[in-house]
Amino acid sequence: MRADAPPPLRSGLLTDVGRQRRVNQDAALALDLPRGGLYAVADGMGGHAAGELAANLALDSLSQHYLESRGAPPERLAGAVQAANLAVLRHAVGEYAGMGTTLLALLVDRGAALIAHVGDSRAYLLRGGELHRLTEDHSWVAEQVRLGHLTEEEARQHQWRSVVSNALGGEERVRLELFGLPLQAGDRLLLCSDGLSGVVSEAALLQLLLPAQPPDHIVRTLIDAANDGGGPDNITAVVVDVLRTDSLPRYPLPERQEGGPLYVDALLSAQRGSSPLTYLLLMLVYFTLLGVLLVPEQRPLIALLGALLLGGVALAQRRARTRPARRPALSASSLRARAQPRPEPRETETAG
Repeated sequence: MRADAPPPLRSGLLTDVGRQRRVNQDAALALDLPRGGLYAVADGMGGHAAGELAANLALDSLSQHYLESRGAPPERLAGAVQAANLAVLRHAVGEYAGMGTTLLALLVDRGAALIAHVGDSRAYLLRGGELHRLTEDHSWVAEQVRLGHLTEEEARQHQWRSVVSNALGGEERVRLELFGLPLQAGDRLLLCSDGLSGVVSEAALLQLLLPAQPPDHIVRTLIDAANDGGGPDNITAVVVDVLRTDSLPRYPLPERQEGGPLYVDALLSAQRGSSPLTYLLLMLVYFTLLGVLLVPEQRPLIALLGALLLGGVALAQRRARTRPARRPALSASSLRARAQPRPEPRETETAG
């Protein structure tokens, strides 16, 4: 009798209130899927229990919408983040007014990882003994550094380094970053709230992630390290080990957009095909209708030719969308440089 094949992924998840907070406003998700898994970290913000509610609402909505929606996984993931945003926004009334949450989601689909990012939680990739930061913080100081108004050193010392510039629940349309990268067997991925990355240096994170221990042991070690560093904030860590990989999915992996997060409708429009073939389809429809109106005596012939051309272009577009993505080489656009020092822990409570 043939033994079952080992699972392609192994994960561990742990969240902790820390040493200086009374309420844990972090939440985390690990959901097995037929061809991978969905993982997420949410870091809530708001007085009383608002941050805790926001974080849990976001993850519940994220997983439910992704499971119930259809379409290509990048579109489903972006749509699920938007659904999570609306869930938080609609509950931000009365005593919960002003609540919000960051959200960092990782979708593993066969041989690829998709990252959806809102806020200042971080994603890291450990590969070949090197630690790569995959996300840029959506914070006021990080944006000033990108604009050239602050240096990295000035940002680390700035009094507003704790101000998050992007979160769920702030407006009807969420702004997010969405990008993908190919995976390799042996990769280890970390999602964490700033309660970990703001206390434990990235050089120390590398050493903590290197041991060949199961993910559930690694997350415990990470949480202990943050608490040993004072535990000034809630701490959450999700570690995913890639034990084996399948082929890349049959859709193009989203590329990282320059300039930071974009509104979700702009991202979805790009995913749904702002390609030359799409524009060609629109032009064919326009000229077919124009020909039918201007040359009525040739209406059947024009309509037939138009339908044949439209069918051919639509078939070519479908094949282009389902063509297996080429396995790109890792570069600065898909993997951030080796870990850099992190600013000091937050002094104000903008997120739990």
